[in-house]
Amino acid sequence: MSNDSISNSLFAFENHESNVRSYSRSFPVVFTKAAGAILEDENGCAFIDFLSGASALNYGHNDPDILSAAVEYLQSNQVVHALDMATSAKREFMEFFDELILRPRGLTYKYQFVSPTGADAVEAALKLARKVTGRHSIVSFTNGYHGVSLGALAVTGNRYFRNAAGLPPSGAVFMPYDGYWGPDQDTTEYLDKVLADGSSGVDLPAAVILETVQGEGGINPASRNWLQSLERLCRKNDILLIIDDIQAGCGRTGDFFSFEFADISPDIVLLSKSLSGCGLPLSLLLLKPEFDVWQPGEHSGTFRGNNLALVTATAALRKYWTNEKLSREAVETGCILKERLQQVAQSNQNSNICVRGRGMMLGLDCSTGKLAAEIVRKAFEDGLVVERCGAEDQVIKLLPPLITERQTLQRGLDILEKSVHSSV
Repeated sequence: MSNDSISNSLFAFENHESNVRSYSRSFPVVFTKAAGAILEDENGCAFIDFLSGASALNYGHNDPDILSAAVEYLQSNQVVHALDMATSAKREFMEFFDELILRPRGLTYKYQFVSPTGADAVEAALKLARKVTGRHSIVSFTNGYHGVSLGALAVTGNRYFRNAAGLPPSGAVFMPYDGYWGPDQDTTEYLDKVLADGSSGVDLPAAVILETVQGEGGINPASRNWLQSLERLCRKNDILLIIDDIQAGCGRTGDFFSFEFADISPDIVLLSKSLSGCGLPLSLLLLKPEFDVWQPGEHSGTFRGNNLALVTATAALRKYWTNEKLSREAVETGCILKERLQQVAQSNQNSNICVRGRGMMLGLDCSTGKLAAEIVRKAFEDGLVVERCGAEDQVIKLLPPLITERQTLQRGLDILEKSVHSSV
C-alpha cells in the first residue's frame, strides 16, 4: 500500500510541496468535501470552519445556487478566458454590482479588473496613486497587512514577511494605527502634524492605504471618528485614500463594504477574496472616475477578470445582496459571537484574554502566541478549524461563514471555549 492510499496521509505534501506551505501544517489532515460551514476529511471526520478561507468564503463552502450558475455557464460553451476582452459575463457583473451595491450607497466608481490575487489589486492601486499625484511615498499603518508581492509588502508592517523579500521594501512610511498609542490618543493628529511640518522628514504622500479592520495584524478595528479624521486629512492634502477591503469586505463586518459605518468615500477600494462568491480567484479595484488616468495596458495581466469567477460573483449578488437580510443576520450573528467570546474571556481573567473586532470579524487576544497556538491545536483536535493572527500570532481569528447556522455556530463556540479552559 502506498503512503498516498492511507487516509489523511500528508506524505505527498511533505515530500513534494515547498516548505512555504502553511495551513496544511496547522490542520494536518486531507480535506475532501465541504458544504456551508463544514469541512470533511478523508476519514469522514467533520470540522466546523471558523476560518472561511481567510474570509474568501463568506457565503460558505459550495453554495448550491452559486455552483449551479458556474456549472450552467461551463456547460453552455461560453467564454472562460478572454484576457480583458468584453464578455457577457463581465458586463452582467458590472451592471449588477452597480445596481445592487454602488448606486444604493451613493457611490460612483470605475472598475479595474486585475490579476486574481488581492496583492495585485494593491500593486495596481499604489501605481495608480503615484501616477495620479506625481508623488512616490505611501502612508501605511502599524500592523497593516496588504500582501507579500514587493509593492504590497512595502506597505505591510510585519517583519516576518518583510524579511523574506531579499531586499529592503521601500516607498512607504508607517504611521500609528487607531489605538496604537492607547484608546485616548487620536493618531491622525500625529500624521497631520508631520505632514504639515516641512522639517519632519515625511514627504507628502501619494496615498494612504489601510484596512478598516486589520485582519492579519490582529483584528484591530478603526473607529468611525478616526476614519473620518483620516479622510479629512487626506482631502486637505490632496492625498488619495485607499481602503483595502479584501478581507473585511463583502459583508464580513455586516455592511457590504467595511467603511460604510463611518460615512467615508474612499478614492480607491480594493476587493478580492469573497468577491467571487465561492472561493474562485477574482480581484477588483473600484476607483473614482477622475482618477482613471491609466493608458491602455499600463497595468496588465493574463487572468484579469476571470469570467467564471465573474459569473459566480453575479450569482452571489443575486442571492445575497438584493435586500438587507444577510447584512442584518451578519450583525446579529456577530453580536452573538462577541457576547460568547466576552464570556469566555471574563471566565479566564487571569490569562489577560480580551475580545475585539466588528461584525463577524472578531479576535480573541490571548496575550501570547504560545497560548493561542495551544488553544488552536486543541480546538482542531475537537473538530474546529480556527487560525491565529497578530504580530506574535497571539490573536485567535474568528471568521465563520456569514451563513453559518446558529446551532453550528454554538457547537464551534463550545469547542473553542473548552479549548481555552483546558489551555489556560
